[in-house]
Amino acid sequence: MLRSDESGFSRSHRPNSLSRMNTAERHIDLSHVIEHGMVTYPGLPTPKVADHLSRSAAEEIYGPGITFQIGLITMCTNTGTYLDVPFHRYADGHDLSELTLDRVASVPALVSDQVGRRVIDLADEEELATAAGCAVLIRTDHSNHWGDESYFRDHPALDATGAQRLVDAGVACVGIDTLNIDATEGTGERPVHSILLAAGIPIIEHLTNLAELPSSGFRFTAVPPKITGAGTFTVRAYASIRG
Repeated sequence: MLRSDESGFSRSHRPNSLSRMNTAERHIDLSHVIEHGMVTYPGLPTPKVADHLSRSAAEEIYGPGITFQIGLITMCTNTGTYLDVPFHRYADGHDLSELTLDRVASVPALVSDQVGRRVIDLADEEELATAAGCAVLIRTDHSNHWGDESYFRDHPALDATGAQRLVDAGVACVGIDTLNIDATEGTGERPVHSILLAAGIPIIEHLTNLAELPSSGFRFTAVPPKITGAGTFTVRAYASIRG
């Protein structure tokens, strides 16, 4: 007979046992935490996180000591770490409900180290020679400024040349740990979004913890909900590393 602790989980199925069940693989979280009132991008609405059903209200429904919490979140689709699909840029592009998991779920991945560079053109042909079918994660370490006003200024960005090189390499998706994959100061043009999304390549922005990843040999996941009529949504992005 299985014995249970006070939480109701049997000892053989407690949450902490999951890490022991899969010791050959570890996961690195690449997403920012979403909090009430946080700013992801200046000018966009901040998320509102509240109770639809509070625990005290639940007791009135279910009885003393029986509590549930049902949350209510109102937020812009561009909140925290999020993914763009073609509909974000193009009216006739596919939306989130049509995103194929092959591009964003357990995809072979590599990190392009661009720390110290403001304009990124990905001129390293040797690096991109192995990028076909891979998630390319562009590391700048700008995510270290998350939560500070400096995050919104002088951020590194990919240029149009780099975007076209990624298309030519046949990558599965592209991520970056900055405010935007495009340069945002002084112009409304977004050539990188235009080039990548025209090619059907999803973009993941506001990644973090890329410094904890190896240069290659891991897998990347960033899956959004299936939403019709939306081109962007928050994801839980993470890396899976064997050994």
